[in-house]
Amino acid sequence: MKAKSIVGSLSLLVCLTLCVAAAQAQWTPEEQMKVKAVSGVQVSPDGKHVLFTVSEAVMTADKSEYLTQIWMANSDGSGSYQFTFGEKSSTNPRWSPDGTWIAFTSSRSGKDNIWLIQADGGEAQQLTDVKSGVRSYDWSPDGKQIAFTMSDAKTEQEEKDEKGKNDARVVDENVKMNHLWVIPVVRDDKGKREPRQVTKGQFCVGGGDAAFDWSPDGKTIVFSHVPTLKADDWTRADISIVDVATSAITPLVKTGAAETDPRFSPDGKLISCVVSDDPPTWGFTRRVVLIPAQGGESRTLAATFDGQPGTIGWSADGKWIYATETRHTLTQLMALPVDGGPPKDLSTGDSVFSASLNRSRTAFGLSAQSNTDAPEAFMTPADRWAPALVSKANAAGPNHPLGRTEVVKWQAADGLEIEGLLTYPVGYERGRRYPMLLVIHGGPAGVFTQAYIASRGTYPIATFAAQGWAVLRCNIRGSSGYGKQFRYANYKDWGGMDYRDLMAGVDHVIGMGVADPERLGVMGWSYGGFMTSWIITQTKRFKAASIGAPVTNLMSFNGTTDIPSFVPDYFGVEFWNDLDPYLQHSAMFNIKNAATPSLIQHGESDERVPIGQGYELYNALKRQGTAARMVVYPRQPHGLQEPRLVLDAARRNVEWFQQYLGK
Repeated sequence: MKAKSIVGSLSLLVCLTLCVAAAQAQWTPEEQMKVKAVSGVQVSPDGKHVLFTVSEAVMTADKSEYLTQIWMANSDGSGSYQFTFGEKSSTNPRWSPDGTWIAFTSSRSGKDNIWLIQADGGEAQQLTDVKSGVRSYDWSPDGKQIAFTMSDAKTEQEEKDEKGKNDARVVDENVKMNHLWVIPVVRDDKGKREPRQVTKGQFCVGGGDAAFDWSPDGKTIVFSHVPTLKADDWTRADISIVDVATSAITPLVKTGAAETDPRFSPDGKLISCVVSDDPPTWGFTRRVVLIPAQGGESRTLAATFDGQPGTIGWSADGKWIYATETRHTLTQLMALPVDGGPPKDLSTGDSVFSASLNRSRTAFGLSAQSNTDAPEAFMTPADRWAPALVSKANAAGPNHPLGRTEVVKWQAADGLEIEGLLTYPVGYERGRRYPMLLVIHGGPAGVFTQAYIASRGTYPIATFAAQGWAVLRCNIRGSSGYGKQFRYANYKDWGGMDYRDLMAGVDHVIGMGVADPERLGVMGWSYGGFMTSWIITQTKRFKAASIGAPVTNLMSFNGTTDIPSFVPDYFGVEFWNDLDPYLQHSAMFNIKNAATPSLIQHGESDERVPIGQGYELYNALKRQGTAARMVVYPRQPHGLQEPRLVLDAARRNVEWFQQYLGK
């Protein structure tokens, strides 16, 4: 296929679907909920087969959930078929080293446990039976064991106290730890598989898939660990090695930086890891570092463009470390030379993707999408970039006309170049002005990428375009994808130059003759919610706002969030030492005379931005007589997770802007 786009091979399918689509059909929040997510792409060790997961929304009278199942296809894309079934999801598939078995996780027995099934099909068998659920796992190199992490289970007394409503708890005491366990794949003489705890102590093995790695000889496991699994403790991550047979732990690296994602080299002599700046900052700067497995002096590899590499694995010859990161609005796959040379770009095209490396290190599995192409699974040889489509999960799904999306650039007030994604209304006519929605990402170190604009979500971009609205998504200073200096350019300045970047972007699209300056709307979630709440205190140019999970009061936010080190890092001071920055940069202390009609959406179980932040804004607007509506989503954390509630939020956003912007 041509290198221009990893998803270019989908274009024929898109054209065929469009030819039979009804002329008046268009995207709606309901239609966008039908788009399936494709992830977990895993190429078999021999490179002949590919596993991937397909997730779709299930909304019935008594259900609102995403159901995920595993699919299998030949590496040439032929013979694709659903591999697992049932009312419970099956996720995180992993090939055994010899490719004859497939492990996966599923809650079909109550909690997430590991299940095994033969690669040529058959009945799945449950491998683990744990109360607290498996967090991550991996096969041993010889395929005889599987290591996994899980949290400490509740004791019998704790379960009894909970049932009897005698379950008061003390904050930061009796914290459950997350540890490494191993379990044999083959049953013993008594027909059992007994799991064995490998790590113990007052620390937690990291919860992600890259938290640990087996040595090539299977005798040791290298793992990253933190004091607790609290979100704020990532800054204290260190790396150790445990002897699988004896459980003896040897510290490998412990510094003021955060060390994560350890991976053994193919010969077992080196361990790569990702190391933050020292001390760690919430702007997330990282480098790849090599450490001798037996201890010794480390070597730091070349810096990457954005300073945020996510490692995938070592090359088969041990000369490269594969990694991905965002570069502007696209994903870049690169190879970092172990000798310290500059990174080598491997991927080309205009796509956004996630990648995995198969066990033989010969092929990458990719989940890829673009502005106009829905997510699908691909594979490419590791020695050349030649992605081949292996799934057709969204081929028969909705495929209505999409608004064209292009990268636009403008100059900030201080001369800095800012980039964004402009989606035109469906049926756009040059010379005609349209209502425009400004969408602001979270983070603030988030980034808008060229992902499929019709994917399901709270802010349904394809639906907005079908309504006849232009949509501008800005990667203002503070965003990822544009280098460290750009990402840190909003430190101590939330609501300052980042706000002016947004307004300059709006002015740019007005200057292009696209946006109608009298019909503007604005929305954002998390930091995007912070910025949207800030905007309504600074200008009345927007006719309506939708404000999701907003940080509105930096002081009360910092006292209630699960990441209390976050704001002090960005502003360089605790509020008890200097209250002024917290007051000057909070919407709540600038809220007088805010007049923009505002829809506030917030998850009731949000620990990242507690719901009190939304209530503070809502009550202040209502008491001033400003049109405001607050929608509370039960059970939901920082991002809405139940499809029916995601759909509700998307519908309300469309209706809110229809009311105030028209078409």
